Amino acid sequence: MAIAEVTDPQAEHSVPPAGPCAIVIFGATGDLTKRKLIPAIYHLAKSRLLPEDFAVVGLANSEMSDEAFRQEIGENLQTHLPEPVEKECWDWLSARLHFIAGEFKDPKLYERLRALLAQVDSDHGTGGNYLFYLATNPTLFCHVVQQLGMAGLARQEHGQWRRVVIEKPFGRDLESARALNLDIRKTLEEKQIFRIDHYLGKETVQNILVFRFSNGIFEPIWNRRYIDHVQITVAETVGVERRGGYYEEAGALRDMVPSHIFQLLALTAMEPPYSFEADAVRDEKVKLLRAIQPMTPEDILTRSVRGQYGEGLAGKERVPAFRSEPKVSPGSSTETFVALKLFIDNWRWADVPFYIRTGKRLPKRLTEIVVQFRRVPFLLFRKTEVERLTTNLLVIQIQPEEGISLRFGAKMPGSGVRVGPVAMEFQYADYFGTRPSTGYETMLYDSMIGDLTLFKRFDGVAAGWSVATPILDVWKALPPRSFPNYAAGTWGPKDAEDLMTRDGRRWGVTE
Repeated sequence: MAIAEVTDPQAEHSVPPAGPCAIVIFGATGDLTKRKLIPAIYHLAKSRLLPEDFAVVGLANSEMSDEAFRQEIGENLQTHLPEPVEKECWDWLSARLHFIAGEFKDPKLYERLRALLAQVDSDHGTGGNYLFYLATNPTLFCHVVQQLGMAGLARQEHGQWRRVVIEKPFGRDLESARALNLDIRKTLEEKQIFRIDHYLGKETVQNILVFRFSNGIFEPIWNRRYIDHVQITVAETVGVERRGGYYEEAGALRDMVPSHIFQLLALTAMEPPYSFEADAVRDEKVKLLRAIQPMTPEDILTRSVRGQYGEGLAGKERVPAFRSEPKVSPGSSTETFVALKLFIDNWRWADVPFYIRTGKRLPKRLTEIVVQFRRVPFLLFRKTEVERLTTNLLVIQIQPEEGISLRFGAKMPGSGVRVGPVAMEFQYADYFGTRPSTGYETMLYDSMIGDLTLFKRFDGVAAGWSVATPILDVWKALPPRSFPNYAAGTWGPKDAEDLMTRDGRRWGVTE
């Protein structure tokens, strides 16, 4: 993750293409590959960030030829890209697509893979550098890594590199995450493991670091003296779609909090790193996550909220309850909504609450960080018409639009003194121009060049699970009695609103 200042906002900063390599995708016919990975690879090709000596090898259970795989990928690109596919770019990429079918637990598959990769090295000049992407069910992570090791495909020698990208979730709780890591580390070194969180590939997420640490006007007030509280919202309008089986086992907390949300929390609240090198940034993120105040069972009962959506409206469409979704138990106690009130035990953030919430079937697709500053003293305005002062609000918008807005008070026109809220807003699309992105482009490019800055180190994964696991344990011991407790198309259960109103606060998005 290189940092450089560009004086012309419309200028494209010169980024060199990655070196020769092949990307090997386990689960090449799956939804993640179709919707995210191949479009991201196409965008990298279009931006000339892929090397000329490049290839993609897809693996799946389905039998098909290279040509059939190319045709399927081409059709999926046309479906999932927001822009028309450029023929020249597609011709270049499709000529570098290969496919091999087999069972991921079968050692013979890896013998055939090794032979194919040798042929790919010869045909495309990929130099024996392989990026293995595990777009599979999490239960297969260990099996695939173990088989790669047994086939000699994970061994780095003669200047060749081998890296493995592992999708979330990394474990189901602290104990299983530790067991998974121990198994993987029998084959791979830590620097070969790229635990991906595609949220960190989004421009505004990366911009949190730049916003905080390159602007002298914000960092001096980024502390408990000036900030009242922080809110992090990750809201989705969709239900579980075709992931009912996975979601029934995972739930909203496992699916979102230790990964996406805690990464946003860490970037928002971490101390300044001594550099933007990978370990320097990740050291500070881990320190922050370890500083999250442990919650007792009593705390969990009062500072956590879980919900499950019932039937309701998504826009104007009537949608079913979670318990009526495919592959979901009719009496499911799995949560589709989570809200938490957390504290960070360090000098900067003592007594400042961090409110987080995430859920399915909410009214709006939205990911944002709201920083609420403390209200100024009213002394100066006692003899004016001003009855209350609006607090300053900084909103970092991550999706669907990417930008930053700052709310402050200004005098309204007229002879009296009246103060009204105004906003300064910055949108990436307006200032830097639109650029097609899935969030995976940055992560794939960084994987190919070996930059681990935006990927999770295991101590960070463990720190996140250390906070989440006690909550899961209490919820398991006390099954919910009121599910479903919010209608699809609403902002979650009333208890989530009460979590804020008890403290005299409100969720920023509802203002």
